Parts: sequence; C-alpha cells; structure tokens
Amino acid sequence: MDTRIGRERQEGLWVAYANMAVGPGHPFYLRLNEVLDSEGFDAFVEKQCACFYADKLGRPGLLTVLKIAHCATG
Repeated sequence: MDTRIGRERQEGLWVAYANMAVGPGHPFYLRLNEVLDSEGFDAFVEKQCACFYADKLGRPGLLTVLKIAHCATG
C-alpha cells in the first residue's frame, strides 16, 4: 500500500474561472457584437420586451439581450 508520506503533495483539481486564460474569440461573433452595438440592439430589445416584465415583483433577472444571445448561439 502506497502512502504520500515524504512525497510531494498533489495540487488541487479546481481552477478559479478568474485564473483561466481567455481566448481571442471567434471573428464572426466579434464582428456581430460590433454591428449589434453600433445599431443599438440592446436598447431595442429591452424596449420590445419591457411589457413582459413586472415593475416591482420578483428579483431582477438577466438582461433580455443575454437571453436572446444564449438562444441564438446555443
């Protein structure tokens, strides 16, 4: 039976998200974000969806634009 006495301790398995490397992103999505931002897509979507949300009930949810982006990109 093997023990770890006298040996180097194994590092933790989990890595914090903040410590992970960030890739450059896909050119298609970078350009898509530029176009949507320049045309004011976020404000448009918020205005169109405002009637579906209560003013004072519940906690604040995710931005509508994030929900749509998630649905569009999978």
